[in-house]
Amino acid sequence: MFFSIIIPVYNRPEELHELLNSIRLQSHTDFEVIVIEDGSQVDSKAVIASFNSSFSCQYLTQENTGQGFARNHGMTKATGDFFVILDSDVILPPDYLKVLFEAIRTRGLDAFGGPDAAAEDFSTLQKAMDFAMTSFWTTGGIRGNLSDPGKYQARGFNMGVSREVFEETGGFVDANQGEDIEWSIRIKKAGFKLELVQEAYVYHKRKNTLTSFASQAFSFGRNRVNVSRYHPEAIKAVHLLPTAFMLFCLSMLLMSFSATILFRIEIQIFFLWSVMLVFSSITENKSIKVGLMSWLTSVVQLCSYGLGLPYEWVRKTFKG
Repeated sequence: MFFSIIIPVYNRPEELHELLNSIRLQSHTDFEVIVIEDGSQVDSKAVIASFNSSFSCQYLTQENTGQGFARNHGMTKATGDFFVILDSDVILPPDYLKVLFEAIRTRGLDAFGGPDAAAEDFSTLQKAMDFAMTSFWTTGGIRGNLSDPGKYQARGFNMGVSREVFEETGGFVDANQGEDIEWSIRIKKAGFKLELVQEAYVYHKRKNTLTSFASQAFSFGRNRVNVSRYHPEAIKAVHLLPTAFMLFCLSMLLMSFSATILFRIEIQIFFLWSVMLVFSSITENKSIKVGLMSWLTSVVQLCSYGLGLPYEWVRKTFKG
C-alpha cells in the first residue's frame, strides 16, 4: 500500500460524501482511506458504508480533540508508505494521486503541500473566496514562492508526509492553531524535503458565508502568532503586509474628512490595486460577477487577517 489518505471530519457527512466520491474516481488506485470522526454529533457512518465496496476504508471515532490530533490518530493506524492529509471540504481531480505519486518518485519528496482551486460548479462567493485565498494580490502571494517550491509551508487541507517523517517528528503538536505550518517548519528543520507540488491541487469547497470567512481569516492571522511560540522566526516582514493594508484602509477613512493631498494619493493607490485585482479575477474566472465579488472577499480577507495577527501578538505579550 503506497498512500494512506487521512481525513478528519466533524459534523460534515454531506461534504465527506463528495470527497469520498472523488477518491473513488482516482486513476491511481494503490491507496486506503482512514476517516477519523472527531467527536461529531452527526456522524458519517452511513456515508462510509456506502463506499465499502469501492476502496479500503477504516472508520475511527474519538472524543473531540481537534483536527491536528485527529490526524495523528489516523496516521498511527495507517498502513501506507505515504500519508495524504485532506480536509473534508475538498474534492480531488481524477488524476490527483497519480500526479502526486509521480512528483514524490521523481523529486524524491519526503513531504509535500498542494494548492487549492475553485471548480467550475462552485458558487460566485466560493470562487471569490478561493481567489482571495490564493491570489498574488492578497495573502495568497505569501503562501509560497513558486520559483522555489522548497520555501512552501504546507496547509492541512492538502498536504502529506512519508511514514518516516511522521515517525521521526511525531506529527502535529497543536490541535488547530496553525498546526500545519508549525509541522511544516519542524519537518524542514529535521532535514526532510518538503516542497510545493503545484500540479497536485484540490478543489476547496468552502462553505463560508462572508461573515464566517472574515472570522476564519482573523483566526489565520492569530494562528501565525501561535506558530511563533514554537518557531520565533515564523513571523517575517511579509506576514505583516495584511496589517499594513488594514492600517492603510483605516488611514484612508480618517483622511477622507480632510481631503488632503495624502488622501488623494491613497485613493489612487487603492484604486489601482482594486483594478488590478478585479481584472486578475475576471481573467482567471472568466466572470465579471466573480471579479467584483473577489474585490469584496479580498478586502475582507486582508483586513481580517491583518487585525488577527496584532490582536494575538498583543494578547500573547500581555499574557506573558
